[in-house]
Amino acid sequence: MCDTRIGVGICLAAGALALAAPAAAAADPTGDQTLRISPANAAPGTRITVTTRACGKETYGKGTSEAAGAFHLLEGDSAGELVGTFDLPEDTGRSSDTVTVKCPPRNKFTDTYRIADGPRGGVDAGFGAPTDHSTQLAVGSVLLAGAAAGGVVRLRRRPADRG
Repeated sequence: MCDTRIGVGICLAAGALALAAPAAAAADPTGDQTLRISPANAAPGTRITVTTRACGKETYGKGTSEAAGAFHLLEGDSAGELVGTFDLPEDTGRSSDTVTVKCPPRNKFTDTYRIADGPRGGVDAGFGAPTDHSTQLAVGSVLLAGAAAGGVVRLRRRPADRG
């Protein structure tokens, strides 16, 4: 009976992880997000970073935030990456903000992020920013793998039934 419960638990955990992966990939059919806005949930006064690879070989782009105004995107650390930053005004209310990026010749990309009230920044727990979904997925995967390994070890160390 215990073997069945452990097996079911492992299968449920693996199934949940398998179902999460296609949803993450379906969010952007090209495999790369057009715009990456960090943090995805920002408080007023936060510095927002916008990153894109959608401009190809261009080394410059212009961005506009409905809440904060115009900003520039310049070459990032990686080839083909443009990065721009702006500060969200302190008097910005709880809502969402739309960011538009334009790069030559006529490329235009738009994305939205949330503006939330509450504490400024996240709690530093050692796993990166609280809105870093890839880190959360990686930590969750490690925890699931550890739980599965613990179940296997428990099954292997159990004494054999002697009838």
